[in-house]
Amino acid sequence: MLANTATAQAGVDAVACTHSETTARFFRALSDPTRLKLLEFILGGERTSAECVEHAGISQPRVSVHLTCLVDCGYVVAHRDGRKLRYSVGDPRVADLVMLARALAADNAAFLDCCPRIPTATATDEHGDTR
Repeated sequence: MLANTATAQAGVDAVACTHSETTARFFRALSDPTRLKLLEFILGGERTSAECVEHAGISQPRVSVHLTCLVDCGYVVAHRDGRKLRYSVGDPRVADLVMLARALAADNAAFLDCCPRIPTATATDEHGDTR
């Protein structure tokens, strides 16, 4: 009986670990300031790639990398309109998530600003993520 309990618990732990990793990836997609800026812009309505480039103020290739990440992670959907790609939010709960995150960040700004474990450098890695 003890062996079955241990096996069952190991299965639960494996699922919990996978779930935690997936949830961490969910937040990592939003951890880049440029991606968050683009997502918030798209929350205001459907946007073209050119509008996103103008709003972000960075090169088209960099914006494309960030938009592709948002699409791949399911935050944004893209559809072709002739020669243009148009981006919109695929799930209305994303707006709620962003607004809640902003409120929590505002309430905890002093702690977040002083946290030594969260880097504030503006250097980026090969995926365009802030390090």
